[in-house]
Amino acid sequence: MAIEIDTRPIWLILAFKALRPLFFAGLGLVFWYIVVMPAPAGLSVEGQRAIAVFIVCLALWVTGFVPLAITGLFAIVLVPLLGVIPKKETFSIFGNEAVFFILGAFILAGAVMQSGLSTRIALNIMDRFGSSPKRLVISLFLLSASLAFIMSEHAVAAMLFPIVLEIAKSLGLKPGASNYGKLLFFALAWGCVIGGVATFLGGARVALAVGILKEATGSTIGFVEYTVAVLPLVAIMLLAGYVILTRLYPIDIQGVDAAHGAIKKRIKALGKVSYREYAVGVVVALTVLSWIISGPAGLALVALSSVVALFVLRLVRWKDIEEYVNWGIILMYGGAIVLGAALDKSGAAGWLVGKALGSWAHGPIAVFAVFSFLAIFLTEAMSNAAVIAVLLPVGLGLTGNLSMSPAFITYSIAVPAGLAFMFPMSTPANAIAVSSNYITVKDMAKGGFVMCLIAWVVFNLLAAFYWPLIGLGI
Repeated sequence: MAIEIDTRPIWLILAFKALRPLFFAGLGLVFWYIVVMPAPAGLSVEGQRAIAVFIVCLALWVTGFVPLAITGLFAIVLVPLLGVIPKKETFSIFGNEAVFFILGAFILAGAVMQSGLSTRIALNIMDRFGSSPKRLVISLFLLSASLAFIMSEHAVAAMLFPIVLEIAKSLGLKPGASNYGKLLFFALAWGCVIGGVATFLGGARVALAVGILKEATGSTIGFVEYTVAVLPLVAIMLLAGYVILTRLYPIDIQGVDAAHGAIKKRIKALGKVSYREYAVGVVVALTVLSWIISGPAGLALVALSSVVALFVLRLVRWKDIEEYVNWGIILMYGGAIVLGAALDKSGAAGWLVGKALGSWAHGPIAVFAVFSFLAIFLTEAMSNAAVIAVLLPVGLGLTGNLSMSPAFITYSIAVPAGLAFMFPMSTPANAIAVSSNYITVKDMAKGGFVMCLIAWVVFNLLAAFYWPLIGLGI
């Protein structure tokens, strides 16, 4: 049985327990007041009720008083119950193809991990390219980023963590005191974070954003189109991350021979490459190739077809793979898409834009800069999926007034929402690294703040100068 340890300070845990009843009572009163008050000028009754649901979900996502999945279900229940969108339409929106793409991506990643293929690849890369302390850190950094291209960044961090921990112990690195220990676990966490924004597969947040975009506007973003737009950001952030880390924590060991011994021992224990590993690798490679060829219309269909192929070929069994399917995230994403559709179809998103953002939203560049800034710093305090669910419907409401491409505003939120560097609660990859005790929260905040600022500046510069060259205009 898995045991979860709450690492928050005891005073914070006690405060949350004491405030919980008061919080729900206050939130209920706010919700009731918004629903029964006369609708403001320019806002429909349905829009007013959509805003009430939006405020409740926002409060629950930020505070975490209930699981993210339950908040998603709450949105799915309240939207038809209050008459914002008819019940039949609400549930059809929950069946958005983005949800099924995410489900397929989870199962594919689970097959790669369960077969042992991902572990074999990781160990062999570190064995071949990690011949010195510097090369070992670079290998781990690039490996975690590369694996996050095709697997959830959380899964990559969980898979590599025991390997990195064994390396650290074999080198005799002292937790909290060794610079090299910090480098190893930062390379693990930040590599996963940076690589996780490179494709639709790194965290499924992009699939969520594309789902909201399609429901609101009918337009979409392709698998290849997205990666071409974001890959330069990934390359620059990997370079910036390595430079920052090696300046903050200079390498303080002479060699890594002991680590190589531990890696070789694990490789030997894996034995020869099995048929199952070969077959799973071929299925995943064909899946990615099919996504490239089919474009945005084929994302969910290809993902589910590949999942069926895995089971038909008997490469996986459901009881082995179901632990890798995060049903909570799927429910949360479905609820977020429903909430976004409710805000858009009721006119609430456009009304919110006019009231809250109209004073400064005078140009596309300013809008892009502000939304990307909000996304990159909000994601340090709340789920990146929640950030997208909160900001994207409002951002899309601006596009008509400014003659701005809906895809452009989607990028401004979906990409920076994945760049969480500062805190363990920002993303499981950071939390896993901190759990090693080689990195403190203070260490992560110090370097993470600089990385967030660099990421925001680089992202905006790429949008201004690189994206027009590839046909992605404002």
